[in-house]
Parts: sequence; structure tokens; C-alpha cells
Amino acid sequence: MKKIAFVLLLLVVTTITFAQNKNAKVSIEVDGVCLMCKERIEKAAIRAKGVKSAIWNVETHELKLIYDERKTNLKAIQQCIADVGHDTKEIKATDEAYNSVHPCCLYRDKDVQKDHKN
Repeated sequence: MKKIAFVLLLLVVTTITFAQNKNAKVSIEVDGVCLMCKERIEKAAIRAKGVKSAIWNVETHELKLIYDERKTNLKAIQQCIADVGHDTKEIKATDEAYNSVHPCCLYRDKDVQKDHKN
């Protein structure tokens, strides 16, 4: 009986250990309006421990990430992005962080959004 319990425990631990992906790929939506936003968002994501690639599309607001699930998680990456002033669907930037971005990058402002549509 002890051997069966040990084998089951070993199986569970092995499954949990190897279930984490060192090259997880995911896309998330991040608010922004311009190339300055792109640079800020990508730098914030790359600075998060375990992120290997971060590419944000200005038109679609899609951030494509490749990251090591053993070193970080999606919530931590989104928090790094919110800390530099950009909202994700899960985490909103604080007013202080949002107001710290360049005036051209104030994506919550309808007038700024209109200016960047053309």
C-alpha cells in the first residue's frame, strides 16, 4: 500500500513539474494608441522575469508573448504593463501610472483616440 501511495505521489509531482511550459505563447489585449505606447508596453513586458518575447500591435492592441511559466505568470506580466500606465482586460493601470505617460499616449481620452485613428 505504501508503494502505491509513493508511486501516485511521484506521478502527481512529476505531472505538475513538467506541465509548466518554458515557451508558453499567449495573446492579450493591452490599451494604447501609438508607437510610444508600443515601445513602453513591450519594454515593460520584456522586463518581467521569464518573458522571452513581447510584440504589441498598435492597430489591434494585441500583445503576443512568449514566456516561461516556471518563472512567471500572466498576471505578473500584466501587472508590469499596468505599472507603466497601460490597461489590460484583467488589470487596470492606476491613475498615477496612467497620468505619467506622454500626453499623446492618454488612450482613455476620446480626443486622443480620434487623433490617432488617421
